[in-house]
Amino acid sequence: MIKDWDEFFRSVKEKPYAKSLKEFLKKEYATKTVYPPRNLVYNAFEQTSPNEVKVVILGQDPYHNPGEAMGLCFSVPEGIPLPPSLKNIYKEIQDDTKEEMDFEKGDLTCWAKQGVLLLNAYLTVVRNSPLSHKMDEYDKFVEDVFAFLEKRDQPIVYLLWGSFAKRYARYVRNPNHVVIAANHPSPLSANRGGWFGTRVFSRCNVFLVERGETPIRWSNIAKR
Repeated sequence: MIKDWDEFFRSVKEKPYAKSLKEFLKKEYATKTVYPPRNLVYNAFEQTSPNEVKVVILGQDPYHNPGEAMGLCFSVPEGIPLPPSLKNIYKEIQDDTKEEMDFEKGDLTCWAKQGVLLLNAYLTVVRNSPLSHKMDEYDKFVEDVFAFLEKRDQPIVYLLWGSFAKRYARYVRNPNHVVIAANHPSPLSANRGGWFGTRVFSRCNVFLVERGETPIRWSNIAKR
């Protein structure tokens, strides 16, 4: 799938921030424990073609504990216990859509394959150091991702959760696209209200269906 993003990556690779970011990551991976593994940094782009993007979920930075980050926001590999935010995401999906969720399975590749771009704003992080790679270069990169997607006319839903993600709503100007915002699903935020009961998943699907698109199957349980 990442070849489908060639136009985008060609457009940014000669920008000063991209060259700076490349050198920074080369040094960081050589001298520190950085997540996700180097081959998964662009996993979100490898799993979802721009031609098939229906939904964008924007996270902040990858999980910083060993074995968790896999280059898809909120997602963890098979065998890794669900982080608290992902548990709350699953709870809301069940309440909202009545689809059953497997709480033992945190790999969201099944969403990515349906056109859900699971993008972290900061693609990398140092072990046990959240936001350690919060930097201007990544800010410029994710702005360019939004700009690239905003030139595309297929219906796209931006699911922006929490104050950080909501800041990116200002980049969504295409009339075929919509922002559906909510509070962050982390326990600290969700338990204060603004996450449970927001029905972001069914609202997303209503938007897609009304525009002739196949809805996202949010359940992570294989069809029988």
